[in-house]
Amino acid sequence: MESNHTLTAKDLLPAIRRALELASEKTLRLDQRWKDSDGAPVITIAGRYTARSWTQWTQGFQYGNALLCFDLTDNAELLAAARRHVVAGMAEHLTHTGVHDHGFNNVSTYGNLRRLMLEGRIPTNEWEMNFYELALKVSGAVQAARWTSLQDGLGYIYSFNGSQSLFIDTIRTLRICCLSHMLGHSLQGEQDVRISLLDRALIHAKTTARFNVYYGDGRDAYDVPALRGRTVHEAVFNPASGVFRCPSTQQGYSPFSTWTRGLAWGMLGFPELMEFVQSTGSNSDSLAWMEEAARAACDFYLQQASALDGICYWDTGAPQLHRLGDWQSRPADPFNAYEPVDASAGAIAAQGLIRLGHILDEAVYTQAGLTIAARLLQEPYLSVQPDHEGLLLHSIYHRPNGWDYIPQGAKVPCGEACMWGDYHLLELCLLIGRIANSRYYTFFGPEAKG
Repeated sequence: MESNHTLTAKDLLPAIRRALELASEKTLRLDQRWKDSDGAPVITIAGRYTARSWTQWTQGFQYGNALLCFDLTDNAELLAAARRHVVAGMAEHLTHTGVHDHGFNNVSTYGNLRRLMLEGRIPTNEWEMNFYELALKVSGAVQAARWTSLQDGLGYIYSFNGSQSLFIDTIRTLRICCLSHMLGHSLQGEQDVRISLLDRALIHAKTTARFNVYYGDGRDAYDVPALRGRTVHEAVFNPASGVFRCPSTQQGYSPFSTWTRGLAWGMLGFPELMEFVQSTGSNSDSLAWMEEAARAACDFYLQQASALDGICYWDTGAPQLHRLGDWQSRPADPFNAYEPVDASAGAIAAQGLIRLGHILDEAVYTQAGLTIAARLLQEPYLSVQPDHEGLLLHSIYHRPNGWDYIPQGAKVPCGEACMWGDYHLLELCLLIGRIANSRYYTFFGPEAKG
């Protein structure tokens, strides 16, 4: 990609304000239309959010959108709606034992409310704070209980596919284990054994770094130096023996190409863990391998996975991508006839790049993140039509399963939004807005200077 090396966070403030106006209106309109009995909105179809009957992993993003909009606009109506829904609808997510995504649902809701209270954005109330923190403690322990042990002291929080399955997505949900640990909680197992939630988070991250990220060192025939930093969606193990079996993918094209949203989860998850470890001063020996994984993934995105403007297509090995010719030499085209882009991956990746640049003090990553953000905050990615319920357009959910809407006259999915894309664009706006005002935002505490 080609970064704008003169772009600053302050330069993006007008675009952020415009996006927030749109997001606030869309969030409130969806809240008025949506019924709790509908489940959780996941993706838009012809501009209207719809649920998928088998999953509720996006519910926290729905309510989190309202909290982020309140954070950035002080619109009390958004805060009231979010608090009402969190109390009424999020409790079941705390004890949901069948998923690996507690950090998505519960940090986006209970975590944001706790942060807002710590920052003085909402009134301090002891019992309300106890409620948020108890929720985070419980969620972190339930998440960490989904555990498969491996050889060499490694292990992972297994995905909803089963105990054999390590998803790269989960690297970003480790935030819940970190918060729960920071609040003094632990997982109490058989015979009252106390299990450190921070240890579980770091061991999972180390296993992800070893098996889901490739470094060009010949682990397989495609692990070559030119492809350093490629990631695999799923690493499959024999849970009985603790032995790695093979790479796999659920939402990518193949185990030997890179599903770009999975890559983006790694780009963001590793720097956030680095921030947490560095801030808390614990387990600092883990920073080296985290940095190696974060650098590799971010470098791969910049050099291999993104078009000239920093936007990525849904998979680096997408079978018709070659028909676009030298696609990396020009801006991504969401309306092309061969392969869809995934703007949601771009929003996640941009935040990861900015965080890595901040923690390493390396402008190459920061400027790339700002450049991607600038592109996403304008048309055709920003949804400016009031009758479209999404905020970030041209996002992809599950291309192999054909779950994404293809508009009439188009050849591939385009023009639609998803809850995680909208949320991560708003979270990106929050981060950039804080930086523009010489502050910094993390998931684990009140705002920091610098």
